[in-house]
Amino acid sequence: MRHLAPMTLPSLQVSMFRRVPLPFPIARTPASSCSPIVRRSLHSSPSVKMSQKLKPAARVAGNRQDVWSIVNEAAAASPRQPIVNMGQGFFGYNPPEFILDAAKGALDRVECNQYSPTRGRPRLRQALSDAYAPSWGRKLNPETEITITTGANEGMLSAFMAFIEPGDEVIVFEPFFDQYISNIEMPGGKIVYVPMHPPKEGGSKTLSAGEWKIDFDELERAVTPRTKMLVINTPHNPVGKVYSREELQKIADICVKNQIIILSDEVYDRLYYVPFTRIATLSPEVEKITLTVGSAGKNFYATGWRVGWLMGPASLIEYVAAAHTRICYSSVSPLQEACAIGFEQADAHSFWTSSITSMLSKITLFTSVFDELGIPYSQPEGGYFVMANFSKVKLPVDYPFPPHVASRPRDFRLAWFLIQELGVAAIPPSEFYTDANAHIVEDYLRFAVCKPDEVLEEAMGRLRGLREFIE
Repeated sequence: MRHLAPMTLPSLQVSMFRRVPLPFPIARTPASSCSPIVRRSLHSSPSVKMSQKLKPAARVAGNRQDVWSIVNEAAAASPRQPIVNMGQGFFGYNPPEFILDAAKGALDRVECNQYSPTRGRPRLRQALSDAYAPSWGRKLNPETEITITTGANEGMLSAFMAFIEPGDEVIVFEPFFDQYISNIEMPGGKIVYVPMHPPKEGGSKTLSAGEWKIDFDELERAVTPRTKMLVINTPHNPVGKVYSREELQKIADICVKNQIIILSDEVYDRLYYVPFTRIATLSPEVEKITLTVGSAGKNFYATGWRVGWLMGPASLIEYVAAAHTRICYSSVSPLQEACAIGFEQADAHSFWTSSITSMLSKITLFTSVFDELGIPYSQPEGGYFVMANFSKVKLPVDYPFPPHVASRPRDFRLAWFLIQELGVAAIPPSEFYTDANAHIVEDYLRFAVCKPDEVLEEAMGRLRGLREFIE
C-alpha cells in the first residue's frame, strides 16, 4: 500500500498571481525509492551511507512520489507561468469580516492566549451544541458529547488512536481522503477498501455526483470479525456526492448488526445542494456507535486555523478526548473563541445560506467551460470539488512524459499535460484509490472551485485550449 504525504504540507504553492518558492528542491528526474526528505539528505551528503538506525519508518518513507510532489514538479517545470491553481482545496479568499473581527478581538484577551481546556473552550462547545441542534434533533451535551481538536484531521487521528489496536480492520470507501490511510496505519490498523463506482455513462454525459454508488454486496463481504470501524465522508471529497438517507441507512444497518464504530467525516456539512442527512441522527442505535467529524476551516473559509471537533456519545467521546490530550494536549485558543463567535453570529449574517449560494455560483461558472467543450462531469451535490471526465481528450502519442508520470494511471498524465500545456493545476483522483482500483477514475481530474471568480475565469480561458485535443 502506498504511503501518502500529509495534506497539511504546503506541497502546491503556486497561484495565478505569483510564484512562491517551493519548500524543497524539485526533482527533475524520476523519483528514487526514498522519500523527499531522505532524498535531500542523501544529495547533500553523498559520501555518507545511511545506517539502519537513521532510516525513516515505513509509514513516512513512501517508495514513489506522491501526487502533491508530482504536481509541484510539473508546476515548477511548466513554461506556462504563473500556474492557475485549481488543485488543492484551500480557499482563495478570506473569511467574512465578522469572523476576522472575532479572531482579532480574541487576541486582545489574556485568557484566549493561554491553554484551552483539553476538550476545547466551553464557549465553542456550547456554540456547537446550539448550532447543530436543529439538524441533530436535540442539543448535544457540550461537556461530554463534544471535543475540540486541532483540525478535523487530528480529530480523526484521535478517533483511530482511541479505538484501533494492531490488526483491527477499518473499512474505507474509495476514493478516500489520503490522510485516512496513514492515520489508520499508525495505531496498527488494517484497511479494507470498498470502491465507489462512477456511473457507466460518466464518460459521455454530465450526471449528478449522486450517481457514484457503493455496491452493498461488496460492503457486506468486506465485513469480518476483525472489523472495528467504518469511515464515511459526506458530502464527499473528491466526488461531491451527498449520501442519500437510504444509502446511509443501509450502511448503518450493517454497522449496528456487526457493532462497528462509524466515523462520519462531515467537514463539508454546511455546503450541500440536495437534502443532507447526518448518519448519527438515523436512530438512537446508530447514534450510539457514531462519531461525527466537523471543521471550522471548511465552514468559515479558514483552513489554516486548524480548528475541528468530534461529536458523539459520551462513551466514545471520552476516549477520543483522552487520545487527543496525548497527541497535542489542547488546540489553539484564540481561534476557538473566534469560531464560537462565528457560530453564534452566523445566522444573523445569513452566512450559511450565502455560503451555499456563493459556492453554487462558482460551480455553475466554472463547469460552464466543460459544457462548452463537451467534457462531462459529475454535478456536485455538496462541497467544492468538481470531477470532470477527460476520456474525450486525446493526449499526443509521443508526448514526453517523465517515466515516473508515464508509469502512473492516465489521470496523472492528464494532470501533467494540463499543467505543462495550459498552466492549470488539477489533481488526479487515482491517488485516492488503491492500485487495484485506480483504473476506475483514470479519465477523471478533480478541480477545486473555492477560488475567486477571476481565478475561475482565468482557468476557464486556459482550459478552452483543450479544443484541439478533443475528438
